[in-house]
Amino acid sequence: MTTSSLIKDIRALQILDSRGNPTVYAQVILEDGTTGSAMVPSGASTGEHEAHELRDGGSKYLGKGVTQAVNNITSKILPALKGKDSMDLAAIDHEMIHLDGTINKSNLGANAILGVSLATAHAAANLKKIPLFLHLGGKNATLLPVPLVNVINGGAHADNSLDFQEFMLVPHGFSTFSETLRACTEVFHAIKKNLVKGKYSTGLGDEGGFAPNFKSFDEALDQLMNGIKAAGYEPGQQISIALDVAASEFYNKDTNSYILKKSSGDKLSAKDLISLYSDWSKKYPLVSIEDGLDENDWAGWKELTLALGSKLQLVGDDLFVTNKEILSRGIKEKVGNSVLIKLNQIGSVTETLDTIKLAHENGYTTVISHRSGETEDTTIADLAVAVGAGQIKTGSVCRGERTAKYNRLLLIENYLGSSAQIRNPFKT
Repeated sequence: MTTSSLIKDIRALQILDSRGNPTVYAQVILEDGTTGSAMVPSGASTGEHEAHELRDGGSKYLGKGVTQAVNNITSKILPALKGKDSMDLAAIDHEMIHLDGTINKSNLGANAILGVSLATAHAAANLKKIPLFLHLGGKNATLLPVPLVNVINGGAHADNSLDFQEFMLVPHGFSTFSETLRACTEVFHAIKKNLVKGKYSTGLGDEGGFAPNFKSFDEALDQLMNGIKAAGYEPGQQISIALDVAASEFYNKDTNSYILKKSSGDKLSAKDLISLYSDWSKKYPLVSIEDGLDENDWAGWKELTLALGSKLQLVGDDLFVTNKEILSRGIKEKVGNSVLIKLNQIGSVTETLDTIKLAHENGYTTVISHRSGETEDTTIADLAVAVGAGQIKTGSVCRGERTAKYNRLLLIENYLGSSAQIRNPFKT
């Protein structure tokens, strides 16, 4: 430790996210003047066990202001962290968690704690004059992630007829990250051209994907297939398909059923959905399903894992909420085989890294993820490389808050040069 790495000041500000809602900006200033800053994302489709995002209530910003979280940073967190070593991020994070004193960070707000945690990591990396991914991951951090690119939006992310939230391209058959991104961009434009030809809307959802009204889920999947082929790629060999069902959004706990309220109104059981996924896995080059069932439907998740866990990546988002304790239960009960990683679900960098470590130690894949309410912050791109996650979700190939992460990965790939790697996470 040197005195230059000690925290001298922390500043915070209320800024806007990609949905026009307030969020937290934090800046950590070290003794030698080095700074690190971060912007905190916000989700629309959220798990009930996520860390607490502190909002002001009242009339300003329709109750979604974050001035209380901002004030907590400057009036409570700063006095506790002033003079602490930015190089010991675990100690910094644990100090804030202890100061908050609640299970879900509802006192200080997970958005306040995460903002400072992220900014501290950036400040330490800047002090060492190295990229964040090297600061967090070390010299062996060379694996670029395969992107799961969201090109059709539905669910809580779009005002259309699709109950399922994300229909994604998975470009796993390429040798560089830049090639994966180019391929998905070409497919994105091919799909847009086909939608225009078919007189569909080409308006965009929260994460930059197209959000037309389709007559069925199969129609949306067929659009992906047609786009892949039209762009000159081979479905299943070069580019496959992933889904984020976000089933908790249309689960009815009173009837223990899944009601397709945006489309047909059909009432489905967990077995019905599992059967649907199984049929699609035979008809389409499907490699991954996220949140295929409700976050509290553990019995259904066990059936889903038994039925499809050996064939597909089954990702827990609302199910695990980047929480080490909940993931431990999933591992013990053999539920799912992958975990979505969202920093603001748990509320600190250290706890996020602990969950990733547990997943990798137990053979679960990890998918680093953005939120639907994003900012220009690119931390998750560095995180994906730092931990060797192998996969990232950061939306479509348009909208600046999404492309910022892709562009950061292109810069990391360029920085690594010949040592940059990428591999197919679905290759058996």
